[in-house]
Amino acid sequence: MKNISHARITKVVVFLVAIICLTGIARALIDLEYNRVQLSDVNTDSYFESQSFAKENYGLFHTLTELIGTYKSEAYILSGKALTKADSRVIEDELYNEYYYSNEYDHDLKEADNKRIFKEEYADKIKRKKEERMRMQVREFYQLVERLETYEGIIYYASDGEHVFSNSEMNKKEQFETYDAYMLVGDYQQKMYPSKVAKSHYYDYFTPTVDQLNSQTDAIYVAFTDAFLQKKIQEWETDKAEAKRLLNESIAFLVGLIVSFIYLMIVIGRTSFKDKDIHFHVIDKLYNDLNVAIVVCLLSMWFVMIVEVFREIYLLLTVPIFIIALLLILSLVKHIKNKTILSHTLIYQIFKKVFLAIKHVFDSGSLAVKTVLLVIGYPIVVAATFFMFPITIGLAAWLALKKVKSFNRIKEGVEHIKNGDLQHRIEIDGKGEFSQLAGNINRITEGLNKSVDSEIKSERLKTELITNVSHDIRTPLTSIITYVDLLKIENDPEKIAEYVDVLDQKSKRLKHLTDDLFEAAKASSGSMPVQLERIDIVSLLTQGIGEMDEKIEASALEFKFAHPTEKVYVKADGKLLWRSIENLFSNIFKYAQPASRVYIDVEDLGNEIRVTLKNISAYELNISADELMERFKRGDESRSSQGSGLGLSIAESLIYNQRGKFLVQVDGDLFKVMIYLPKFLNE
Repeated sequence: MKNISHARITKVVVFLVAIICLTGIARALIDLEYNRVQLSDVNTDSYFESQSFAKENYGLFHTLTELIGTYKSEAYILSGKALTKADSRVIEDELYNEYYYSNEYDHDLKEADNKRIFKEEYADKIKRKKEERMRMQVREFYQLVERLETYEGIIYYASDGEHVFSNSEMNKKEQFETYDAYMLVGDYQQKMYPSKVAKSHYYDYFTPTVDQLNSQTDAIYVAFTDAFLQKKIQEWETDKAEAKRLLNESIAFLVGLIVSFIYLMIVIGRTSFKDKDIHFHVIDKLYNDLNVAIVVCLLSMWFVMIVEVFREIYLLLTVPIFIIALLLILSLVKHIKNKTILSHTLIYQIFKKVFLAIKHVFDSGSLAVKTVLLVIGYPIVVAATFFMFPITIGLAAWLALKKVKSFNRIKEGVEHIKNGDLQHRIEIDGKGEFSQLAGNINRITEGLNKSVDSEIKSERLKTELITNVSHDIRTPLTSIITYVDLLKIENDPEKIAEYVDVLDQKSKRLKHLTDDLFEAAKASSGSMPVQLERIDIVSLLTQGIGEMDEKIEASALEFKFAHPTEKVYVKADGKLLWRSIENLFSNIFKYAQPASRVYIDVEDLGNEIRVTLKNISAYELNISADELMERFKRGDESRSSQGSGLGLSIAESLIYNQRGKFLVQVDGDLFKVMIYLPKFLNE
């Protein structure tokens, strides 16, 4: 228990470490985003080589280039010179599409004629559209001019030889070269100082802008004041240090997250490293596809809220969201380990239930329901899989052929059985109608086999019964006839008395056989009246053993009686039950090994009571228990004993009439009888 407790505590601690690391990474990334810190600047030695410097000055160069290269002035724009061929083509194409779908377009004319008519009829619209575009360019022109006023600490001069945009009186590049940092473009030259600017990886930020200028007439001069540079360099170095700190934190948290997550993946679902079983909890009952959807929604919601709204309270949102998300992810890991990642999905379960429902209908449903499903379902399947129609047809043909083969197998099997081959079995795979029909036919065949076997056994028993009865009755009857003949010729009184004694014994023996035969017939027919009542089985057996004390002493048998200490009552007929037990005792006295032990056990089995009688047979029991239960069957095949062979049969029938069970077991010379009687319960 201590090991399990330690393992749980370790898991919780590592889980919290993972959450802390995950939260730390999120905080570092959010700070990088909101502070506009460039991670690329961490490995940059100079501000002039940095991405920050390139981004800050790209806007200025782009604005100046647009002013002198495209717009120039309001008058220049309104004259239409700022409109490029591309602008005019876009306007004309837009209006031509409108003309093409109108009623004015004549589809019978050639395209060239339609375009000529279009230019004539749409000349005013084209002119108005161009004027709208020029007014828009004027607005863009003044927006760019206003943007220039936002740049402080930067001195600029831009001219195309006619139009000038500047925030100082300097117009010579030599004047700009007196500053510690400048960028000069013009006269087919590009000069930047310090030289680190040109060596920067981000130099191409300026190249597209410069390429738009006319090298003969256009010039752009930019210089940075010392105060501006000092401020920017100081801000950049501060941001660089912050970026380096956040990057180091992110790496440390990432390593911690990877290590803790790997550990959790290994131990999750197990109580220890030696535990092979996966243990699931309430959260693991969530279907895996819903699990993934919830994780994606949580992370998306967190990202949107952090970026758009709640950056100041991100910790309040991040920690609970990350805890839930990590628990769900670890639940997925459990199912991956348990190989239930696909089977424990809602989609899989829905398809499985639909499939099982259809399969159940086809396995055990009525033919009418199946026919309706086929008529309705097959066209739907064909429509849904029209792109693979040949495969659908092939599958349907294969299923039909399989059913036809099953039908033919049943037909051939019925032919075999009809021709008398009752051992033939029809083997059909699956659980459909054909399989059920084949199973029913096989059971009918088994029933016929049992009936035939029973009839054969019955005929054999009748033959043996006649033989045994004839033998057992003929022996005393022959003796009676013989001694009667002797009496006729005998005159000696002593001899006559002796013959009369023999006749008395044989006649009683014959009467006993006749009475047993009558009782056996009556017991097996079930015509005996049965009065069920509460019987104390222990007292009944104790009394019976006491009444047979003389026979026990004469046989030298030792009876061992084991029973519960409390009273045990059975629901039985007292007279019939005693007759059954008396027959068993009589059987023991006749066939038990002299001077051996006899065991009688009474056991309470809950709803019934079991009485067991065991003894060692004096004769070799080379026959089965079933044969011993047959009428007139004796343990001694020589039939030299005085028994009739009906005792066990009578006892069995009487017990069955009292709703009990009677079983015989033979193990070598051990003879064992078990009687099961219903227990008397207070109702």
